[in-house]
Amino acid sequence: MGGGKSGYTGRNVTARSTDGPSGGLTTDRARALLAVHGPNRPVPERRRVPFLGWVLRALADPMAALLLVAGSTYLVLRDYVDAAVTFGALVPISAVTLVLERRAEQALDQLKRLTAPTAIVWRDGQRQTVVAETLVPDDIIVLHEGDIIPADATLLEGAALVVDESALTGEAHPVLKDVTTEGGDRLLFAGTTLRAGRGIARVTATGAATRYGRIGSLVARITPPPTPLQRLISRLIRQLARGAAILCVGVFAIEVVRGRGWAAGVIAGVSLGIAAIPEEFPIVYTLYLALGAWRLAGARALIRRLTAVEALGATTVICADKTGTLTLGRVEVAALSSSAGIVQAGEALSSEAEVLLHEAVLASEPRPYDPMDRAILRFALAHGVDVDALHARTLVQDYPFDPTDKYNSHVWDHDGAAWISAKGAVEGILERSRADAERRRQALEANRVLAAEGFRVIAMAGGPLPRATGDRAIDEGYLRFTGLIAFSDPLRPGVAEALRECARAGIRVAMITGDHPVTAHAVAEGLGLPHSHDLPIVTGEDLDRADEPALRQLVNRVNIFARVRPEQKYRLVQALRSQGEVVAMTGDGVNDAPALREADVGVAMGERGTEVAREAATIVLLDDNFATLITAIREGRRIFDDLRRAFTYLIAFHTPILLAALTIPLLGAPLLLLPLHLVWLELIVHPTASLVFEYDPPAPDLMRRPPRHPEAGLVDSADFVWASATGVTLCGGVVWLYVWGLGHAGGEAHARGIALAALLLGQIILVLSARSPTTAFWRAPLRGNRMLPPVLGVTIASLAVILYVPPLASILQVAPPSAVEWVLAAGVAGATTLWPELFKTTRVHRGALP
Repeated sequence: MGGGKSGYTGRNVTARSTDGPSGGLTTDRARALLAVHGPNRPVPERRRVPFLGWVLRALADPMAALLLVAGSTYLVLRDYVDAAVTFGALVPISAVTLVLERRAEQALDQLKRLTAPTAIVWRDGQRQTVVAETLVPDDIIVLHEGDIIPADATLLEGAALVVDESALTGEAHPVLKDVTTEGGDRLLFAGTTLRAGRGIARVTATGAATRYGRIGSLVARITPPPTPLQRLISRLIRQLARGAAILCVGVFAIEVVRGRGWAAGVIAGVSLGIAAIPEEFPIVYTLYLALGAWRLAGARALIRRLTAVEALGATTVICADKTGTLTLGRVEVAALSSSAGIVQAGEALSSEAEVLLHEAVLASEPRPYDPMDRAILRFALAHGVDVDALHARTLVQDYPFDPTDKYNSHVWDHDGAAWISAKGAVEGILERSRADAERRRQALEANRVLAAEGFRVIAMAGGPLPRATGDRAIDEGYLRFTGLIAFSDPLRPGVAEALRECARAGIRVAMITGDHPVTAHAVAEGLGLPHSHDLPIVTGEDLDRADEPALRQLVNRVNIFARVRPEQKYRLVQALRSQGEVVAMTGDGVNDAPALREADVGVAMGERGTEVAREAATIVLLDDNFATLITAIREGRRIFDDLRRAFTYLIAFHTPILLAALTIPLLGAPLLLLPLHLVWLELIVHPTASLVFEYDPPAPDLMRRPPRHPEAGLVDSADFVWASATGVTLCGGVVWLYVWGLGHAGGEAHARGIALAALLLGQIILVLSARSPTTAFWRAPLRGNRMLPPVLGVTIASLAVILYVPPLASILQVAPPSAVEWVLAAGVAGATTLWPELFKTTRVHRGALP
């Protein structure tokens, strides 16, 4: 329609009514089709992954492999107790890993079900919206403009359907599908896009049996490229794994050279390997992204690709559509402008206004989905127009929406007399219809006045035809300009506040609309959208005239773009991204798909968006609300903060474990950390990193700081240095306690007990410190994190159990410290981990940190 909106591109395949004026397929018609083409076949159930698969995945874990090596070594030495305990340790460590992975996968599965492509199908005499993968041959499906065809099918009803089959053929030319002509092409293929028209079809093949599915099976092994953070984590793990392998061989050699034997060397090497492999990194990363995406689904924002969560926190520019995103998208007729002047809604209609309203009804769809068509029919019925009688005429030609001049037209036959009616953008209708210079001047002035009030304006034209020719150019040559209709669309509540939040967060918002520039400016003023006063608005014509350097300057200065065509959105996104901006782009139509795909974060509308737009996007806003997008950005920043704290903690705690496993053999002392000790520590580290930080409330300044750089790592160099330095000092204290205990505390088990106590107390401090990266942890509130008390409680309880339960203490070769030794362990833990907190406090007092 006018303002750059097609008559159908605003439709959502999953949100259509089933009866009445807006229904595309009546119950009687559906039953007739089912009677002809047979009943539906049973819908197959989805297969579940067998439990054995989980077991094999658990045993493929690096830590599980190292434990198998250690247990086998104990068996060779005939140390059956240690072998049994080591093999038994596979159960809890693998269970924790699988539970965490399963938790992430369940969240992802739920998201996949929510974002799965849907189709409208008639089953058991009822119209239903189902997940496309549940379609079976002989299903009767309903198709509308903008839908991605979900299966191979044969067209049963529909004329002049325009299908884009470029996904299959590579040819961009549209293909016409028709059942009204002899020999017309009726075959529809899965994965292609219905560009124009509506139809009813019978499914002939689904899934891998479709032509698209056969192609897809050839590329099923292709996986999308990893994100920057994924590459960073993978590179880190590979580097640590290579380093660990070298160190393991070195430690094994040292133990053998010193005469401790190959078995001791293997155990020392395995211990070092377990300590060196940070297997929590990928688990925590995937878990946090998946749970964050699941939280966003509850906030009405569906994440279709996890990469979007990563990009959300770095978004610097949001390109937002106006209608339905910044406004409610609740369209009502506000005024009519005819040759007799402007008539506001609620006033008595002049005879000229009644003629205009009749023309508008004839230019609208008989069973409309477009909000503007619906508004016209509601207004006409309220003013006594016999809509049913007008639409009872025979529709001879339904000329589709012209994306260039933004209009469409209908040719009707009434008792042998032909009549053409058209509606669309004011400029497009004036270009296509006959009107003298004065009438054009009046129309443009009325358009300016109405648009200045924030109304969306479209034009009407019509006239009698000698006969319907079927040639669009000839038929539309008889159009005569009739008048204008203005529509109101209230601003969405909460959007103005969301825009102010964006300004505080350093995020720029640009409004891109197909509406009149004056309308766009009025909306921007009402929302308080910042814009330049010397160049407040750029139109689509300005974009056409601008070369690439000029375009880059425009996108840096201007926040309001009006009369913009969908293909121009793609250029805008490219221009912004070429300057290093991280762009979120909203869209709803078929032609918005390239811009959505090009953007770092493509945002499709869930209520009025087409399936094509949803498939191209990374996020779907179920409520079409701009404020929901800001919620998603806030959540993206929170997830990144949580990951940063978790990874800082993992680095800080892995450092002393790794160094202790490395330095003790160099000192010639008995191993401090045996494989079972490392399993116990991993059982603590896994849940702590995976649960505690993810349950922390967001930072108060989350949306008062500028966006992070898109290439920034999870842990910056300063945090890495502080975390590593803290781990080194904790390691130094623990090793000193262990060596001291060997000489003064009554043996190896006693010394190990003191050292482990200090190590675990230090771990608790590291958790609290990582939760508060900018302030001393005793200043950070402990409330608001319901997982922190139980996790820390279990940590302390597990230490008490292994020290004071004799059978466990014997197996783990530890002995409980005395009261004085507990004080000594606590003192060493505090002295080696609390010193960074003093620097935090000093920096806070100096105002260096918030």
